[in-house]
Amino acid sequence: MMTQTPLQSFPAQAPLSEADDDFLLARMKDDDADAYRILVARHVDRAYALALRTLRNTADAEDVAQEALVKAWTHRHSWQPGRARFSTWLYRVVFNRCIDLKRMPASANIEDVAEPEDDQPDSVSTIHRRQVYERLGDAMSAIPEQQRAALTLAYFEEMGNAEIAQVLGTTVQAVESLLKRGRQGLRERLRRSERDIRHIFAEG
Repeated sequence: MMTQTPLQSFPAQAPLSEADDDFLLARMKDDDADAYRILVARHVDRAYALALRTLRNTADAEDVAQEALVKAWTHRHSWQPGRARFSTWLYRVVFNRCIDLKRMPASANIEDVAEPEDDQPDSVSTIHRRQVYERLGDAMSAIPEQQRAALTLAYFEEMGNAEIAQVLGTTVQAVESLLKRGRQGLRERLRRSERDIRHIFAEG
């Protein structure tokens, strides 16, 4: 049974930007474009980041994030509150679209990665940090797709195993196996960089 989110649960005088996702989605069912814009602003960066970590191509990642968020608007009338968090639904759409792109012959050059711009002053520590992230990115791209997706959702999106299972369309037990094998694969590829990478994450 579909659970409705009551609009009156959000104070009328509070700014719409403070509303939770379910409230915004309920407003979108009434064709509220402002609610949609807020939802997009809230999730676009993380949708793009997930696509970029999967595809390692900035242009494709931008397209995937945009397509997923457009789908949130075009499917707004079929949203069922209580079934899953919006972020879970969004990440599943992003991940599935990434898989589709990677299976297309035209995506054979997806490993040509453009270095993201850094607005911080250049320094030895900044260069070192970039090198560490590059090694981590290379190692992540070398492990199997499903393992990489599970690790990305666990470490970068801080999702639990049950939610990762929803995004990947699999079981919690399968996710546990993917994470275990993914960690093993990363450890084998990062032995020389492990200390630097631990240091970088400890700083964050």
